[in-house]
Amino acid sequence: MESDDSCHNACAQRDVQSEAPVDPAALSRAGITNLRRIISILDDDRPALFYASLDLFVDLDPTQAGVHMSRFSEVVEDLAEGVTREPFADVESLAGRMAAQVLETQEAVRAEVRIRAQTPIMKTTPVTGRPTQQLYTLIGVGAATVAGVRQLVGVEVNGLTACPCAQDLVRTRSRERLLEEGFSDEQAERILAVVPGASHNQRGRGTLLVGSGARLRAEDLVRIVEASMSSEIYELLKRPDELYVVEKAHRNPRFVEDAVRAMLRAIVDRYPDLPGDTFVLARQENFEGIHEHNAFAERFGVLDEIRPEFAEGARTVRHTSLDRWLFG
Repeated sequence: MESDDSCHNACAQRDVQSEAPVDPAALSRAGITNLRRIISILDDDRPALFYASLDLFVDLDPTQAGVHMSRFSEVVEDLAEGVTREPFADVESLAGRMAAQVLETQEAVRAEVRIRAQTPIMKTTPVTGRPTQQLYTLIGVGAATVAGVRQLVGVEVNGLTACPCAQDLVRTRSRERLLEEGFSDEQAERILAVVPGASHNQRGRGTLLVGSGARLRAEDLVRIVEASMSSEIYELLKRPDELYVVEKAHRNPRFVEDAVRAMLRAIVDRYPDLPGDTFVLARQENFEGIHEHNAFAERFGVLDEIRPEFAEGARTVRHTSLDRWLFG
């Protein structure tokens, strides 16, 4: 009879993941998510540590039962150890390097790595001038195939939006009440022009991803996303600052669609030298205050598809998706 040790050794030598699956279907992505590590990235040419969450995937052949899970962690550990000594220039370069190594170690056709890291930006409150720290999410995406590596940098930023539709309803009703109280049409219009109209507000979350060979500063992308909403927000607000933010938001009401288009316009105007195959994804989600649902809008595509819409007003039928841009 075969001993337990012999059975253990035989089982240990089997490469179960490489065996044929029961149902021979290819998988688009297989891997690990929410792998948490400390990474080191240069911030203004100085090493900075970030607490990051990583997702790593490869495609899976229909003849292979599973991926080798430990190899994902090995790639992260090997690079993380090196990164602490020599930080990467940016988060997208790290994601791209990891994707290339995952592709090799897993012997896959394509590999994808996504990194999300919380990082602070120091801001100054708008009226009292107090320093305050604001957190945003830094995003790096890397994709690798035998043809090469593609990378994206992105940010996820919170802000404030005021609803234009509700504000218009309030403005119309306010004008009616002013006329009922004996104010003239001219006086009512002057009052409404001076006093910001009430509306319901939402905390908004804007996401902006850009894929290009040029290096873009994440801080600049943060400012683009903040400016796309009705107002930026601050962790610390004294009363004069709070008044400023509320008034600013209500003088600049925006739908989720407005925020997405403002991000696209800012990319087109700020980066005229980016090549036409640069990928852009702009997304806005508002967490509604008077509804159970959220409001959402998104646009993705390459600049060759987006620029003509702003320059000529021509609608582009083709919108290149992120997956198509990454892998062709």
